[in-house]
Amino acid sequence: MTTYKVGYFVGSLSSKSVNRILSKALIRLAPPELEFTEISIRDLPLYSPDHDANFPPEALALKEAIGRSDAVLFVTPEYNRSIPGALKNAIDWASRPWGQNSFDHIPAAVIGASIGSIGTAVAQQSLRGVLAFVNARQMTAPEAYIQYSPEVFAEDGEVLVESTALFLGSFMNEFRDHIMRVLTVLPRT
Repeated sequence: MTTYKVGYFVGSLSSKSVNRILSKALIRLAPPELEFTEISIRDLPLYSPDHDANFPPEALALKEAIGRSDAVLFVTPEYNRSIPGALKNAIDWASRPWGQNSFDHIPAAVIGASIGSIGTAVAQQSLRGVLAFVNARQMTAPEAYIQYSPEVFAEDGEVLVESTALFLGSFMNEFRDHIMRVLTVLPRT
């Protein structure tokens, strides 16, 4: 059995993030071939091309964490109908300097939760546009716009509703299959 290292991003900096809870649920429901490591975005300074010749340690650590990953998973909230600034900042750092894009050809999946009825649909579409530009190999289906409720998700990531657990488990199985397909054609170096 091949094990794939998945670096995951929680797009929220909040200590009470429902997307952090969702990330715990996804890890619990993932197939055993996926091994997860969170890639922190909390301490990154704001990106500026002025730093391209001399990246700060936090940005180097970000790029190294992505480099150790076979795939990336984005678990993001929606802020003002888009992705959080901290997540966009992390993507900007990881895709620079020009010619050293850490996301080039990496298998990627996008998911998110919100208390609203459309989940994070608009943020995910915004994120998909950014990921297309940085040449990530996105899993485009199934789409997963999760409406968060404490009656569905326990704080430790246990999913309390069977139909939701089955859907999220299926999403993670599809992500594993996507990673295998992409890496068969475009092995990470």
